[in-house]
Amino acid sequence: MRRVFGVLRVAAAAAIIVAIVGQFAKSLSMVPDPTAFVVNFFSFFTILSNALAAIVLLVGAAYAFRRASDPPLFDLVRACATTYMATTLVVYNLLLRDISLDQATTLPWSNEILHVWAPLYLVLDWVLAPGRGRIPWSRFWWIAAFPMAWVVYTMIRGAIVGWYPYPFFDPAVSPGVGYDGVSVYVIAIAAFILLVGSGVVGLSRIGGRAATDSPSGGDRAMTPTAG
Repeated sequence: MRRVFGVLRVAAAAAIIVAIVGQFAKSLSMVPDPTAFVVNFFSFFTILSNALAAIVLLVGAAYAFRRASDPPLFDLVRACATTYMATTLVVYNLLLRDISLDQATTLPWSNEILHVWAPLYLVLDWVLAPGRGRIPWSRFWWIAAFPMAWVVYTMIRGAIVGWYPYPFFDPAVSPGVGYDGVSVYVIAIAAFILLVGSGVVGLSRIGGRAATDSPSGGDRAMTPTAG
């Protein structure tokens, strides 16, 4: 079963890479300032989370082909990628599906892979694939580290260059809302990421690889399950 998911992970990673490259190439051919576009393109949370997901899937495939279980550090990184992709799925489909984003022309098939099918696969892979361990609750807060760093980067860069990847981060997009309105969105999305992350960590502790506390208070993986 581990090898089956290894094959599925390679296929999913390939689909994500093709979708990112396809959208990038299409948009790059249509923009007047390629340099600014490249930086903007890789400032979208969707692109960053999908790129991370593709790397995680390829590494996970290698582990699936070679090991009976995944190492604890990879479990944590995979939990982060799953959380970000699930957040992308929900936020896009609730807030952004009918909004045109600044990336020239959106490729429909690429858009659906990056915002729907890839996130769905990451979630299913987390739930169904054998070999993951139990993530200690003490490491739960690491899941929020990257999104918070990205928000800080987005707001600082946006204030400097006057460009934001998503309209709800732009304090000028709706007169009178300003940074107070942006703060509401940031807090709401942060809370949602933590909620999703808690669910991801919680699922890891149901049927995951057994773990025990070390004398120093950390967690050490024990005997892996078969698979």
